[in-house]
Amino acid sequence: MRYLFYAVLAVLVFLAVSSGITKIMLMQQDVDFFGQYGFTNPILIGFGIIQLVGGVMLVPPRTRVIGASMVAVTFLISAMVLFMAGAVPIALVTLFCTGLLGYVIQQSRVEPA
Repeated sequence: MRYLFYAVLAVLVFLAVSSGITKIMLMQQDVDFFGQYGFTNPILIGFGIIQLVGGVMLVPPRTRVIGASMVAVTFLISAMVLFMAGAVPIALVTLFCTGLLGYVIQQSRVEPA
């Protein structure tokens, strides 16, 4: 069961860090998509920084719960924007990943890795 936890954790770290980097770098696709919903470039960069820092904080056991919480908030915001855009399948995947972050939080509180 521990292997499953670490596999989930690795995927979530990758998703959070890569998503954060694309926003910090102001990738055109993110700028265009989030810009439709009022995200200015500075807000998008701040959003990306939170995702990146949260993703990095997922790695050490001592900061894992805080990092997972930070990433979960950003994923929930992204899911809401995706639902508003009508991208329901991607929004559902984002919500699933948010649920996995809840699993990481729960497992980290029960028995720290």
